[in-house]
Formats: sequence, C-alpha cells, structure tokens
Amino acid sequence: MNEFDWKNLIDPLFYIEFSISGIKVGLWLVLFIVFAETGLFAGFFLPGDSLLFLSGIYSRELIENFTFIDSDLMNVVLLATMVAVAGILGNMVGYWFGSKSGYYLYNKQDTFWFKKKYLVQSKDFFEKHGGRAIILARFLPIFRTFAPIVAGIVMMEKKKFMLYNIVSSILWSFSLIFAGHYLYGFLLEKYDINLKQHIELIVIILVVITIIPVIIKFSKKTKVEEIE
Repeated sequence: MNEFDWKNLIDPLFYIEFSISGIKVGLWLVLFIVFAETGLFAGFFLPGDSLLFLSGIYSRELIENFTFIDSDLMNVVLLATMVAVAGILGNMVGYWFGSKSGYYLYNKQDTFWFKKKYLVQSKDFFEKHGGRAIILARFLPIFRTFAPIVAGIVMMEKKKFMLYNIVSSILWSFSLIFAGHYLYGFLLEKYDINLKQHIELIVIILVVITIIPVIIKFSKKTKVEEIE
C-alpha cells in the first residue's frame, strides 16, 4: 500500500497511482473521488478538475487495470463515461441528501468537514442561475459539491434536475479528460514536451484557474455585505 501523508488528500496523482499490495486501484479511487466530491458535502476539499485532467494524461494506465482496449480513443471514451456516471450518481445522492436534510444542515454548527457559509453561497449561486447552476457548478470547486444539495433543499423538479445533472457531468468529464489526454499527446509529439514530467506545475495552474472564479464570487459577496 502507498505510504500515506495528509497532503496526499489534495494530490490528484496520489489517487491515480494508488495501489494496494501491488494491485493498482487508481481507476476505482478516481471514480470514488468524483462521486464523493459531487455527492458528499465532506468532499469539497478533494481535487476535482485537476484529477480529471491528469486522468486524461494517465488514461491508458487507469483503463488497463479494468480492461484492455486496443484503441486509444475508446480508452478515453470509456474512462470519461465511467467518470460521468460517477458524477451523475454523486449528484443524485447530493440531491437526495439535501431534500432530506435541508433544515438540519442550515442549523448545523461549523466543523472541519462542513462550513455553512459554503452552503449559503451555493444557495445564492443557485438562486441567481437557476437550473444552469448545476452545469456551471460542475466547473467550480466547492459549488460543485453543494449545488446538488441545494437543489434538493429547494426541491427542484427531479426531471429537470436529472437533465442538468446528466448534461453537466458529461460536459465536465469529457472536456477535462479529453483535454488532458490529447494535450499530452500533442505536446509530446510536436514539441517533445512530456506533461508527466511537469505534474506539479500542471496541478498548480489548474488549481489557480479553477479557484479564481470562486475567489471572485466570494469577494463580490463580501463587498456587498460590507456595503449593506
């Protein structure tokens, strides 16, 4: 089993390369992380976008532990599809949890795993964008975790929720996994740049890119509250 360090929890490569007694279980761990980040409120701190992008880079290694397909395209399609399904199921659990636990969550005290401010900010985001919030939230850390919970709390129509849920999960998983896979291949073939040798830099860049909209959103809300 891999040697554990707490900082590994935010390291996407740790999950991808994880093994137990020499058996690689990275694919199943990636699917669980996607499910947890989109379905369990405690999963807001887990790597999402960077995990999917790196999964695209390591798609063959991940899929080979599940099945062998002698087709580069089909490997990526299968991986993206499995991730999309995990994301869909995660959102469904989040919606169910929100519909059953809305009152409890709004009255729950803050803990390391739960911050009520994230729930409130996600509710504001949801009220502003409506059903589109489910799609937009997929690409925003923290909001991605709480959007389906809030949808359940406000009792969004189930059919409408499922439509946005499926569309958003497919867009999120396929765009990031395909981007990682084909950018890796393009740079390696055209410029002899191996992205696997620059994983830390890639993760930092992705974290910065994905966290900027969240920071902007939070700062705007803070300014509004100060004015009021």
